[in-house]
Amino acid sequence: MEPTNPASRHVSTHIDRPAGEVYAYASNPAHLPEWAHGLGDSVDRVDGQWIAASSPMGRVAVDFTRENEFGVLDHDVTLPSGETVHNPMRVIIDGAGCEVLFTIRRRPGMGEEEFRRDAEAVVADLARLKRVVEG
Repeated sequence: MEPTNPASRHVSTHIDRPAGEVYAYASNPAHLPEWAHGLGDSVDRVDGQWIAASSPMGRVAVDFTRENEFGVLDHDVTLPSGETVHNPMRVIIDGAGCEVLFTIRRRPGMGEEEFRRDAEAVVADLARLKRVVEG
């Protein structure tokens, strides 16, 4: 199905693990380097913030929403420019497994090619999350 809003794209993957287990793993920013390569290969706690110093975008701060029972993994990524990008993400129960859904938003001034690359990166990250969690 084509997206109804060309400014957003929704990507997802099914994971054959319980939703609570996937949520617990993915909501821990220390695990980001294992599956979210778009944020780089290290994330450290610095002055109360999670910082990805080696991301392809430069030094970025990552701030997840509070722990919750609804599977909401929304997180803000603050770019070196100071711009904050809100990333809606959910872990949705699907029988004995779950679906992880991520919404990619087109930032102002972002061309179609960059938007496509962002979507491809998220698809790859979700595939890695699936591999890591399913073991």
